[in-house]
Amino acid sequence: MAVKIRLKRMGGKRKPFYRVVVMDSRNRRDGAYLDSLGHYNPTAQPYEITVDEEKLFKWLERGAQMSEGARSILSKAGALKKWRERKGGPPAPAAQEAGEAVGAEE
Repeated sequence: MAVKIRLKRMGGKRKPFYRVVVMDSRNRRDGAYLDSLGHYNPTAQPYEITVDEEKLFKWLERGAQMSEGARSILSKAGALKKWRERKGGPPAPAAQEAGEAVGAEE
């Protein structure tokens, strides 16, 4: 079973609210999910993001893949940075690109 971390849309018309969930990749967007990791409210000023990082790390260790939207939200929340530090991996690709761009201008 291919497991994905992605967003599940909730709320009414013109009032979106998203849950960050773990689900089988073959399920529809608003279908049944395996676990809820947090939520994202883009309509609040400033927007609200809450993530249960321990659950997130558990699912990432098991091999769950993130959708583009979920990756963006988790990046804004700072969870992906903590994940990289926990795994002892290289810094974020965006940081490497920014460093190369600065060096190229000199």
